[in-house]
Amino acid sequence: QVQLAESGGGSVQAGGSLRLSCAASPLSGSTYCMAWFRQVPGQKREAVAMVDSDGRTAYADSLKGRFFASIDSAKNTLYLQMNDLKPDDTAMYYCAAESWCQVLRGVLRQDYNYWGQGTQVTVSS
Repeated sequence: QVQLAESGGGSVQAGGSLRLSCAASPLSGSTYCMAWFRQVPGQKREAVAMVDSDGRTAYADSLKGRFFASIDSAKNTLYLQMNDLKPDDTAMYYCAAESWCQVLRGVLRQDYNYWGQGTQVTVSS
């Protein structure tokens, strides 16, 4: 069973930055994907960014240029660098992972088998 553990959330003022981390137990398969989602209570979960084991990325259009995802394969860790944060970025951020997966044509995958518990990000104006 793959386990994911997010960290790095917190409270920040608008315009600030945060870096989220997601440590994963090893995924099976020669290719895999890891992703960040976010959700505000009462709203639909939103895909934020996705990275595959070859370093290909995909982002939500509205977040391109502010959010950057990366993987340290040696550490099985996914990161999300979030810059110029806005109050609308306030949400619970979840990490997800899937084996035998690749980023294709920059499209964000929506379904994953493995999920973390989430880390809260709060941005104040």
